[in-house]
Amino acid sequence: MVDVPLLSLVTFIPLVGALIILMIRDKDAAVVARNARWVALNVTVVTFVVSLFIWINFDPSKADFQFEERVPWISDTITYHMGVDGISVLFIILTTFLMPLCILASWEAITVRVKEYMIAFLVLETLMIGVFCALDLFLFYLFFEGGLIPMFLIIGVWGGVRRVYSAFKFFLYTLLGSVLMLLAMLAMYFQAGTADIPTIMATTFDGDVQKWLWLAFFASFAVKMPMWPVHTWLPDAHVEAPTAGSVILAGVLLKMGGYGFLRFSLPMFPEASEYFAPMVFALSVIAVIYTSLVALMQEDMKKLIAYSSVAHMGFVTIGIFALNDQGIEGSIIQMLSHGVVSAALFLVVGVVYDRMHSREIARYGGLVHRMPKYAFFFMVFMLASVGLPGTSGFVGEFLVLVGAYEANTWVAFLAATGVVLGAAYMLWLYRRVIFGELTKDDLKDILDLRPREVLVFTPLALVVMWMGVYPSSFLDVMHVSVENLIAQHEKAMAAVQVLELAAK
Repeated sequence: MVDVPLLSLVTFIPLVGALIILMIRDKDAAVVARNARWVALNVTVVTFVVSLFIWINFDPSKADFQFEERVPWISDTITYHMGVDGISVLFIILTTFLMPLCILASWEAITVRVKEYMIAFLVLETLMIGVFCALDLFLFYLFFEGGLIPMFLIIGVWGGVRRVYSAFKFFLYTLLGSVLMLLAMLAMYFQAGTADIPTIMATTFDGDVQKWLWLAFFASFAVKMPMWPVHTWLPDAHVEAPTAGSVILAGVLLKMGGYGFLRFSLPMFPEASEYFAPMVFALSVIAVIYTSLVALMQEDMKKLIAYSSVAHMGFVTIGIFALNDQGIEGSIIQMLSHGVVSAALFLVVGVVYDRMHSREIARYGGLVHRMPKYAFFFMVFMLASVGLPGTSGFVGEFLVLVGAYEANTWVAFLAATGVVLGAAYMLWLYRRVIFGELTKDDLKDILDLRPREVLVFTPLALVVMWMGVYPSSFLDVMHVSVENLIAQHEKAMAAVQVLELAAK
């Protein structure tokens, strides 16, 4: 497999699929829609299989980037340089795993402009995978920003009543921060003389310069995560997006912010990361507590899950800036777990929305009497979101809290309150929707999960349990890369201390 360009294959197979769908022609719109669905499903499954080859052939004992591909592209400035380490390979698997489920979830829900919808999703998959493979600053920026366009269209064309407002809000929020990141990348290019990410990781920037560069990248990644107080675009985007749009937004796009901190902020600006860590802790703790309380007050199921996403991402940033093995590994597991669990919860909401065309919590009640399969899957994902031991949610939260305790006891204590609040709003949601008497007449004829929906939920439930019971299968992949990241950070900080002592 060494000579096969696996990263290019896994990145651009979806784009080829989008071109195939673009060429589908027929006088019967139903035939076009059916063919577009099948092509999209087959292409995303093939992409997932190729990504599994990357995982199988990845050597977790090496900290260096693997499967590297390097081709000169634009002048001497931008190089098509791709590669993965133990951190990025897991996010590629997450992306390719969720995409076929998104296509299946959209099978009957999307009936208008099906061809264009499938093209948008396949183009989005190429751009998301490219973010996790790119090892050139400007190539990364191209993929990172390019993903805004198909997501903007998915929300704006196939979304709810306020879809245009939500799409523009999403686009403008994320674009503004990324402009500052581009300026920082240009400054780094002129100082380092290259846009190659591994080379820049070995470059030392002046302490004051680091702080400005760190803030520029933070402006982009904080919005993408999203961190408090720049999180307000997320609930609107989730509520108005179609179900599969919410799945990919919560499952993958939010993770790009956390991945950016791990790929850029920590290794390239170690001094600034140490300096700004208290600020990140403060914002993260506010996010965990405040958005959990806001989630408790929601009457819309999608909004409740959207605010819970902000709280869970607060755990991620706490773990990353704890700057120790447990914290960073916990934050990565938390991102992977949240990617699967939040995706599943949005699909859970999508099931009842497709039947009743309402997301209001008060609209439901007693569904366990009519939808036992649905109640079972909902329970699994709800408990994973709460962080029940034996599920994926527990592993990430536990490791983050251990790492946070090493860094700052008060941060760990305050973050732990989010676990309690998380249990409160998720159990409240589950009780209101699933338990109680089936009093509403129109719910007495509601149908349980169809075979296609069971097919979507089953792999998600299995992964949630797998990560909870056997987390070392994921931790072993990332461990050496995380250790290398911590070692580089400690080495850089030791050098700073030597310079400070010499100056005295």
